[in-house]
This record gives sequence, C-alpha cells and structure tokens, in this order.
Amino acid sequence: MSDGLSEALSGTYYQSKYMFRKQRITPDNITELEYNEIFIFGSNTAGRHGKGAAKTALKWNAKYGQGAGIQGKTYAIPTKDDNLKVLSLDEIKKYVDEFIYFAEKNGNLNFLVTEIGCGLSRYSPSDIAPLFNDVKYTLNIHLPNSFWKIIDK
Repeated sequence: MSDGLSEALSGTYYQSKYMFRKQRITPDNITELEYNEIFIFGSNTAGRHGKGAAKTALKWNAKYGQGAGIQGKTYAIPTKDDNLKVLSLDEIKKYVDEFIYFAEKNGNLNFLVTEIGCGLSRYSPSDIAPLFNDVKYTLNIHLPNSFWKIIDK
C-alpha cells in the first residue's frame, strides 16, 4: 500500500525538471541580448563569419578572423576548418568542452547556445546535442529545445 508520497514527489520532480529546462531554452530567433547574455554560434576555424548564426554574431562584436572562443558578447564554437570542411564530432567536442569550462568559470553570464553544426555543417540535433550532455545542471547554459529533447531521452 502506498501513501502517495512517492507519486507526489515524482510528479513534483517531473514538473520542476520541466520548468528548469523551460527556463533554459535558447530562443529560436535571437535579435537582442540582455547585458549578461552571450550568443553562442557555430564557426569555422578561420573566423570567416559570413553566413548563418556566425554572420548574426557580428552585430554583437564577433571578431572576423577569430574562429573560437569569446568575442564581444559572443562565443564561437568551430564546426568547420579553415577550408570550410566540416569537422568531425570528436573535433567539435573538444571545442564544446572548452566552451563548457569557460561557461562554468563565468557563472555571472548566461550563454545562449544556438543549433551549432546543424545548419551549414549539416549535422542534426541528434548528432550535436549529446556533446552537451554534461550541461544538464549547468544553470547558465541555455540550449535549443531540439537539443534538450535529445538530452532528456
């Protein structure tokens, strides 16, 4: 016989988990950044920010010629090399890990990760999302809903 406590607690856990994720979903179309928000975009290692989210990042001071790391109110994660050849998932994972380390050291900032690698690099969310598995409880990293759907499976 159950007193209902475990069912109530599991329902509360599910609701709080859902609300926790909902507050950490990157908007689909970012047009403005709050003072403490950083725009995370897919890049190439040469830092030629000519298309997609990389081009959008220029408006928040992404530096042309810098392919990785913090740049103004943006952070580049390479998904292509200098010759615009798509990087392997293992190569991208190294850059993602560097980003996660940076974000964890800068808890005063909120990082809005876009669907890196899912546009011009032609990976799918099911390829890229697992690279972010370690951020489930990193409160200042926001992910696209498509990534959360994969991570939460």
